[in-house]
Amino acid sequence: MLYSERLWVPIWWWAAGAAVAVLLAAEIHMGAPGIRAWLPYVVLLPLLAWGLFAFSRLRVEVVGDSVGTGSTGVELRVGKAHLPLDVASKAAIVPATAKSAALGRQLDPLAFVQHRTWVKQMVIVVLDDPDDPTPYWLVSTKRPEALLAVLTAHGVEAR
Repeated sequence: MLYSERLWVPIWWWAAGAAVAVLLAAEIHMGAPGIRAWLPYVVLLPLLAWGLFAFSRLRVEVVGDSVGTGSTGVELRVGKAHLPLDVASKAAIVPATAKSAALGRQLDPLAFVQHRTWVKQMVIVVLDDPDDPTPYWLVSTKRPEALLAVLTAHGVEAR
């Protein structure tokens, strides 16, 4: 493992989500006796936790052999997607100020995008593979400088 990060949701989402779930559960039971009094809490709070964990399951990793100067055997993993660094030609940081444009009017429809709204910066990895129609990967990351440093150490040109 050369680089690894997990894109957790912000901590305040847990507090806000719990407040909304408890308020909704309280509205449902509204003084009713029996099962309607406690069932909304038992259902909504675990459902909230499951949803926030599901949003937080994305991992950004660079794995492979760190020996040598080439990128043979080294790959970028984003969730279940894998990109061998042999086919990556350039990489750059997309700052928070350019994120809207990169995801909007400048976005290529064939690009691979893993975006998390709560993460401010992204990294773009341009591909140089004639067999792959994907022009680039656009990935959210909390530590773009560290990810770019690992990519450039394994043969990807920094822009």
